[in-house]
Amino acid sequence: MVFSSALIENAVNEFAKLPGIGKKTALRLVLHLLKQDVNQVQQFSEVMARMRQHIKFCKLCHNVSDEDICSICGSVTRHKNIVCVVESIRDVMAIENTQQFNGVYHVLGGIISPIDGIGPDQLNIHSLVERVQQQAIEEIIMALSPTIEGDTTIYYLSKKLKDYPVKITTIARGIAFGGELEYADEMTLARSISNRLPLESYVQR
Repeated sequence: MVFSSALIENAVNEFAKLPGIGKKTALRLVLHLLKQDVNQVQQFSEVMARMRQHIKFCKLCHNVSDEDICSICGSVTRHKNIVCVVESIRDVMAIENTQQFNGVYHVLGGIISPIDGIGPDQLNIHSLVERVQQQAIEEIIMALSPTIEGDTTIYYLSKKLKDYPVKITTIARGIAFGGELEYADEMTLARSISNRLPLESYVQR
């Protein structure tokens, strides 16, 4: 791709670093910004910079937040004794869109994947165990993608939590094995949460 402007080329290269954005899409975005008023582009860049500089992660669940405690953990209407364990922030958003869950979350920040060099120590597992130790948690819902890595993570977490008086369940297999939780449609995801299973039943399948 030949550019007549080094400024355009640099901007395209930066956009192309984003996931799912190729050079052609990046060029289209840059040319769109070029058509906008300078003040609009300035506002866009300031919003992005401000977001990155000031975004926080909830001290309780590791979800993104504007404050030290996210709006979900801080809500007086949520059931704090039911914790839904998810891989990523996107999974929190996916489950929240179903409007079928009124507990709180715990974001692991990934799943155990030796092939990718991701081990338990790189995930937010210790803080989950601490929550179970220190809070009156009655149920842990394992809402991880039904993949080999997801199942491995569920198995590891169940072993870490086996000595605590907490019920451990997992979402029903309405989601096909190998699928990603964030891409499941809202109805399927809602049913999977509502029809969750005891972990023993899941493991035996």
